[in-house]
Amino acid sequence: MSRAALELPAGALAFLALPVTATFTTLRPDRTPHVTPVRFTFDASTGLARVTTRARARKARNVAAGGAAARVALCQADGFRWLTLEGLATVGDDPVRLADAVGRYAARYRSAPPAPPDLVVVEIAVDRVLSLGLRHPNTPRTRPRPRPRK
Repeated sequence: MSRAALELPAGALAFLALPVTATFTTLRPDRTPHVTPVRFTFDASTGLARVTTRARARKARNVAAGGAAARVALCQADGFRWLTLEGLATVGDDPVRLADAVGRYAARYRSAPPAPPDLVVVEIAVDRVLSLGLRHPNTPRTRPRPRPRK
């Protein structure tokens, strides 16, 4: 797993801290997309997003079947504001990683996640971020504003 920090604008970090759901896209063994709603956490200091789920859930099985090349996407949206985190994913049941994921989930959503006996954590090493409408008000625009016509 990559442990590279991701520098995101303050508006994007604030958006990712909201206690809302996202869609999680994995690829089935036949390479068709599987999209499901999830709750997740993101740690910009390590570049890791985490999703807890059951080991027998389709999303966990898709990641496991993808091996080292299991590419996934998490997309959180609110009206015309959205942010997508993409990267390579792994799935595991390491107790330390699970405890970390559960603690982060509880902090973001103010309640513990479901705790089935086969709980696993999907960790996504985020390597691409796409967004719209999340520019911090003090962040300069990348393109100059058009001048009004006279």
